[in-house]
Amino acid sequence: MLQFLWDTDHLTLFHHGHAAVLQHYSVQPADVVGISAVTIEEVMRGRLAALSRATTGIARVRDYEWLVASVDLFPKFTRVAYDHASENQFQQLLTLKLRIGTQDLKIAAVALANNLTLLTRNRRDFGRVPNLKLEDWSV
Repeated sequence: MLQFLWDTDHLTLFHHGHAAVLQHYSVQPADVVGISAVTIEEVMRGRLAALSRATTGIARVRDYEWLVASVDLFPKFTRVAYDHASENQFQQLLTLKLRIGTQDLKIAAVALANNLTLLTRNRRDFGRVPNLKLEDWSV
């Protein structure tokens, strides 16, 4: 049963083989960690931006490898849609004027709408979101 949601920072740490994140993940039952459509968007935007900045063949090859590796990573996790419940939660969070980036607010909204604990190092921003459960697996 889904319990956790990757924030983009933790998914990146997982993808890069961060020891503590991998250790926490390895002791979880299968299918308890999900990935939101918003995090997929953030990862893809980052990969595509890197490709657009690549000026050498070596950089392009590397960036295309990371793009494909990211696409291959997504199906390993349950995808959590940005649905009407998430949008409603997002609109409620906007009214609070929390001074958090739009993408982070959307990720928080997905976690809240699905009663999931967000896996993140970003307690400074996400800690401002009322009732959002957080864990940091990088420590």
